Amino acid sequence: MSFLYNIFVVIHLLGMAALVGSYFTVLKAPKITEVMVWGARIQFLSGLIIVGFGEAVLDNKEYNHTKIAVKLVLSLAIVALAEITRARQKKGQPNPNLVHVVGGLSVVTVFVAALWT
Repeated sequence: MSFLYNIFVVIHLLGMAALVGSYFTVLKAPKITEVMVWGARIQFLSGLIIVGFGEAVLDNKEYNHTKIAVKLVLSLAIVALAEITRARQKKGQPNPNLVHVVGGLSVVTVFVAALWT
């Protein structure tokens, strides 16, 4: 079962790479790409699966629930803003500031994950 858990951790990291990496590639001409939207979705869903799987199946996992709650709220905000901004872009109403909010929140989430002990 820990193998399956680790697969979802890898998926979570790939989602982060897609989201943050795509943000850094569009800094000069800010826009939300499909890769960013899918990265945000993958981050959110795989994070839920990781915590749920760790709590329900693996006995040795203990989570800081405050940290998980903060990451959940940040992730939900990122997904919502990415979806909204992408939809507005498709309608011809781009908003570069929202792109930077999505990217900034994504980087903040990485810092929360890595530095909050």
